Amino acid sequence: MEKQYHIDFDGSHGAEYVILPGDPGRVEKIAAFLDNPRFYHQNREYTTWLGEVSGKTVMVMSTGMGGPSTAIAVEELFKTGARNFIRVGTCGGMAQQVMGGDIVIANGAIRMEGTTKEYVPIEFPAIADLDITNALVKAAKGLGARHHAGIVQCKDSFYGQHSPGRMPSGYELLDKWSAWVSAGCLASEMESSTLFIVSQILGARAGCALNVVWNQEREKAGLPNPYSHDTSLAIKVVVDAVKLLIENENQ
Repeated sequence: MEKQYHIDFDGSHGAEYVILPGDPGRVEKIAAFLDNPRFYHQNREYTTWLGEVSGKTVMVMSTGMGGPSTAIAVEELFKTGARNFIRVGTCGGMAQQVMGGDIVIANGAIRMEGTTKEYVPIEFPAIADLDITNALVKAAKGLGARHHAGIVQCKDSFYGQHSPGRMPSGYELLDKWSAWVSAGCLASEMESSTLFIVSQILGARAGCALNVVWNQEREKAGLPNPYSHDTSLAIKVVVDAVKLLIENENQ
């Protein structure tokens, strides 16, 4: 197999499970939760480490921010033999019960981004794999983590969310945000729907667990609104979920 153009490696890594943070700076931190962690490769936004879980090779690779680079990562990783993708990252809470430091497990995503529209019409839902989602929920419960499973909003524009009033299309952004909140959307982030749609089309499995940094809806309502930038608990949830999935395979 030739090296893939963007990630710049071939299928010799032997990893069927890949943990996908957005930030290249988080890759080494996540790999430290695996057995025998070691640097593997770096090209563009794709920093890659390998390790083991239950004796099986597991990869950690950054996707960069947003849908286009995430789609490229999943496409090329799939060509190298990866079949299970779990995003671990951060999000902003939307539902008032979601607080900083909580874990949000996305079982589906609102496709408010552009990448997946070039894969399948917008009516097709972005849904996580059930086995991976169940493993993430079980892992969160096992760690005693305060967690929520449900729908997240996936967007392209970070500042469209945080400064909608200065955008010419801000009226639309604000109306849609209100609709998502009213419908019970848990949180907002930037990669999940692309991960779910691309994996679905390729025939791979995908899941997503996120650390909640804060909740702007709680702040607007004058409710306690702790901030949490520590992703360690979300990482533990994902690694434990991978362990559960591998153990189930071995049985």
